[in-house]
Amino acid sequence: MSRSNTRPPKPTAAELDLLRAIWRLGPSTAREVHQALQADRPDMQPATVLRLLQVMHGKGLVVRDESQRSHVYAAAHAQDALQTNLLGELIQKAFAGSGKALVLAALDGHVSERERAEIRRLLEQGQDDSAGQGGKDHA
Repeated sequence: MSRSNTRPPKPTAAELDLLRAIWRLGPSTAREVHQALQADRPDMQPATVLRLLQVMHGKGLVVRDESQRSHVYAAAHAQDALQTNLLGELIQKAFAGSGKALVLAALDGHVSERERAEIRRLLEQGQDDSAGQGGKDHA
């Protein structure tokens, strides 16, 4: 899987569904991706999955191994890199570039108490880490 420094192309919602399946499964044939999608997308036809994978290959979202009879597709970008890129676009477009506004909106009704506790723990852990490094801000 290539991890290019260039910004990954922006996937459509359907392409993102396929990427999630590939990230979960690892390199997969169109048939394997289709089977993985059946629980959430029973309306998705095998031919549609194959066509989407071909389009995604053209866009640079997936790479294709053509050495076997059934082509094997793998994500061209790491999940975290693509998510970070999409999140950056969302912050710019919907929150005027403010990460704080995004976090506050997410915390307002979209986070369970258990998730809040985990977020607090992670924030406190981050403060402890930066305090141990001379209090420098590593954001």
